[in-house]
Amino acid sequence: MDRLRATDITYLKGVGPTRAKILGEELGIKTLYDLLYHFPSHYIDRSQFYAITSLRSDMTMVQIKGRFVSLNTLGEGARTRLVGLFTDGLSTMEVVWFKRIKAIREQIRIGNPYVIFGKPAEYNGRWSMVHPEIDSPEDVESTIGLRGVYPLTEKLRNRGITSRTLFSLVRNIFSLHLKNVDDPIPADLRGRLRLIGKRDALLAIHNPRDNDQLIKARERLKFEELFYLQLNILSYSRRRSVRFGGHTFTKIGHYFNSFYSQCLPFELTGAQKRVIREIRRDMNSGRQMNRLLQGDVGSGKTLVALMCMLIALDNGCQACLMAPTEILATQHFETISQLAARIGVNVKLLTGSTPKKSRDLIHSQLTDGSLHILIGTHAVIEDNVRFARLGFVVIDEQHRFGVAQRARLWKKNNVPPHILVMTATPIPRTLAMTLYGDLDVSVIDELPPGRKPVTTLLRMEENRLDVYRSIARQLKQGRQVYIVYPLIKENEKVDLKSLEDGYEQICETFRDFRVAYVHGKMKPAEKDLQMTRFATHQADILVATTVIEVGVNVPNATIMVIENAERFGLSQLHQLRGRVGRGDGQSYCILMSRPEISGPTRKRLSIMTSTTDGFVVAEADLRLRGPGDIEGTMQSGMSLSLNIANIATDGRLIQLARNEAENILENEPTLSAHDNSLLCR
Repeated sequence: MDRLRATDITYLKGVGPTRAKILGEELGIKTLYDLLYHFPSHYIDRSQFYAITSLRSDMTMVQIKGRFVSLNTLGEGARTRLVGLFTDGLSTMEVVWFKRIKAIREQIRIGNPYVIFGKPAEYNGRWSMVHPEIDSPEDVESTIGLRGVYPLTEKLRNRGITSRTLFSLVRNIFSLHLKNVDDPIPADLRGRLRLIGKRDALLAIHNPRDNDQLIKARERLKFEELFYLQLNILSYSRRRSVRFGGHTFTKIGHYFNSFYSQCLPFELTGAQKRVIREIRRDMNSGRQMNRLLQGDVGSGKTLVALMCMLIALDNGCQACLMAPTEILATQHFETISQLAARIGVNVKLLTGSTPKKSRDLIHSQLTDGSLHILIGTHAVIEDNVRFARLGFVVIDEQHRFGVAQRARLWKKNNVPPHILVMTATPIPRTLAMTLYGDLDVSVIDELPPGRKPVTTLLRMEENRLDVYRSIARQLKQGRQVYIVYPLIKENEKVDLKSLEDGYEQICETFRDFRVAYVHGKMKPAEKDLQMTRFATHQADILVATTVIEVGVNVPNATIMVIENAERFGLSQLHQLRGRVGRGDGQSYCILMSRPEISGPTRKRLSIMTSTTDGFVVAEADLRLRGPGDIEGTMQSGMSLSLNIANIATDGRLIQLARNEAENILENEPTLSAHDNSLLCR
């Protein structure tokens, strides 16, 4: 495969400098390997031929054998078109081209046999086909079966590069370079899992004989891709655990026991107790802990994090919590300092707006060890922030920090601190195994007692007055309300509600109540002021964009209205819903949508109204939308780039690949055995 990776696509028969340039620009195909791994996105059955009289308007792509009986150029200028009359011997249809007219006219010979392949359309009782592929019957017979349809761009199509062109180039690779395709999967593993060979898989993925062969090819190539991914993640994790020792926290002492007996705000759930046991086991292992803590909004992650930080204090170390925004850091500070004040824990807050006098005190107390827990934003990773003995680090909403930013916290101590990264964005199991596969994962899947599930309702524009009456009732009871819009300003290109128009309407409708507003383009100071107004109940209604989806904790807020909810993803809707339901009152999330939404969109919104379980929502979101562009990189710094495997649908293969990678590393940690030599590439 190294030779294929090193060979420029320019030198493949049928390419040349001009085609190589456009293939590189449009598809990123620069080498033979790139082209070989540019797989079809779907397949069309080329084994069946149709008569013109059997065509139907619901057909997608069909092929017809016959001859051209005439070929005429009609129109002038931009309206020029080439029109051919094609017969299958029983009936006739029109075939039309608007581009590459000269080249196509020179290609076709009246009376010669051809196979045309394209989408049929009926107009005024007559069938036609626009821009079909044209083959000789012999060419079709040589590749009969499923024909791959490759991802292409409009620019490539305009240059005459079609799926047929790419398939022809791939066949040239096979005829000249198939011997250079080696098989990196050990023979015993292939045999045990009944996987076909690499060469057979590549041949079949581009030109499968039938659906069974295609399934086997996909299975083989998907497994290989996921197997390599898991092998890299797990081997990286093992190397790191050997390289980095960690603090050994064996003692449970004054801080933890006093907090447990005197300060615990409620009885821990079974899930919280289980997670604390998992973290304690890591902290006592002698290796640096790297653990991901997942838990839905309100599940008690912060309390778990605090109790684990207290274990670090009992063992003579300091702790640090880093949050992505000043608002979230401040909320963590207020919560943790209130909970731990009675047992003598010194907690300080460090953000970009911390005054110099307070900064100097924090720096002094950090270096002499009298500051136990530091909570802050990116400010805590500045070079001048030095700890006496940092032993435990909590990173909240970790996906908002880059790998390099997180790593700077590791270097604050000679012995790397234990790392606990938290997220309130539920991550489906298959995605967690790939995106954060080198982290141990803990899940809090219970809510504390007394929490009432948020009632979620779908309402249309015709129900707006009823929604406003419900809001008014809550406001008169002293409660607060969020109203979220998808846009800041009105946009004539899209018919969506905007914050600016919405703010005016809300102020007019609820004249007796105070309205604040916040959006992402505001200056930080102004944004913080508006958020503080709402958090301190100086405002009753907060009109906002999605800037509030993370890091706002107002227990008195009981209604969340989301305008144009059909425009948001499920996970984002769930995050927004999590802003309410934080107090003791019954809370509501109202999804406002236009009535003409499609069936799939209605199904998506119905998921929100049927469950409050964030993991159920996340799994559904992954199935419906796919993994998409996953933000950032994996914990180890490796990008998640898959050619054929799909995180949303290939859960079984992901688990299988992980199991096999673990088995190989268990038996051969350095991958030095002869059978595994190709795995090191």
